[in-house]
Amino acid sequence: MNQPPAPNPNPAAWREELARHRIVKIALKRVRSRYPRLYGKNSRLPEHSYGIEFLVEEIETDQGARGWAFDGAYDPARAAPEVFRPFLGKRIAQLFDPQAGILEDASRPLDFALHDLAGQILGLPVSRLIHAPAASEVACYDGAIYMNDISPDSRPGGLAAVLENCRQDAALGYRAFKLKIGRGGRWMEPEAGLRRDIEVTQMVRRHFPDHPILVDGNDAFTLPDLLRYIDAVADVGLYWIEEPFPENREDLLRLRDHLAKRSPATLIADGEYDPDVNFMLDLAAEGLVDVLLMDIHGLGFTRWRRLQEQIVRRGFRVSPHNWGAKLKTHYTAHLAAAYPNFTMIEGVPDETEGVAFDAYALRDGMLCLPERPGFGMELIWGRPLWEISEKSQ
Repeated sequence: MNQPPAPNPNPAAWREELARHRIVKIALKRVRSRYPRLYGKNSRLPEHSYGIEFLVEEIETDQGARGWAFDGAYDPARAAPEVFRPFLGKRIAQLFDPQAGILEDASRPLDFALHDLAGQILGLPVSRLIHAPAASEVACYDGAIYMNDISPDSRPGGLAAVLENCRQDAALGYRAFKLKIGRGGRWMEPEAGLRRDIEVTQMVRRHFPDHPILVDGNDAFTLPDLLRYIDAVADVGLYWIEEPFPENREDLLRLRDHLAKRSPATLIADGEYDPDVNFMLDLAAEGLVDVLLMDIHGLGFTRWRRLQEQIVRRGFRVSPHNWGAKLKTHYTAHLAAAYPNFTMIEGVPDETEGVAFDAYALRDGMLCLPERPGFGMELIWGRPLWEISEKSQ
């Protein structure tokens, strides 16, 4: 359901308004997200913990406007003041165009924050800076069903834990689940791991017969074992298979052929982990990858916007990887609301200390976007790491 049409954008007026604002302060802050439970193993990594610490940057203009954004996992050495000092004194229109995003790659450290700030200044949600009208809600799946049957080692939860995790997240409003598979890649003997992957998938289908099921192998499978898994769960009707093995044409061709025979509606999703973007686009053009997954923060908001120009034209589907923080889900939601080629986006059940998410709502699998300007989230508090300003120059 789309929003009522917004007034026709006036690029010249937008640029004029942004040119009135000059950056006078930049601060880096430390915040923590809290997951509702232990997020356990995937096929490659041990337990994902009860939450993460990460950095956010906040920028302020001489007119009193503020914008802020996720800056990545906690690593203060990577985000030193010297990285941001060149932006002090710059007018927003020198760095950013609402219709294009950041104007130069040198501004990438402020990519997300400048989108938020421009929305604040112009009084529009980011989705409607990109395209007016934009959708008011987007489909969102639960990306938090980890291998809690075997996590933690000291007290694994068994199959009941996975089922309870699904029930918990269904109560939050999710109506689709992504299950981690590939237990035989590292944590169990290969045959036992494959049997458990099959058992978990079939169990979730029995208890949630109407919920789409996605699975994610995190590159742990050999092709023969993956084909055996597909045969065993063919009646489940998987929505997609994500990153089953390191992407290569030969295996993807054989996977596509097998899916056509055994589970023809199942999509292949790939490109999350260290992607060669041009190679992923080539695979999509050959019909070997259905959904492109490049991480929303790793690739960057503006670069995603630029890619969309050719991706939409070529009919490719996308769903950027969001794992780690709900902030990333909300950033992706604004892209998904603006473009027609998004499938379900990845949801991260968490709460972040000092961040107000109340303008967003998840109802029956649909993430409802706010009418608030920018990304619609308020940074109430974060632990300061440093602050630079024109006064301190």
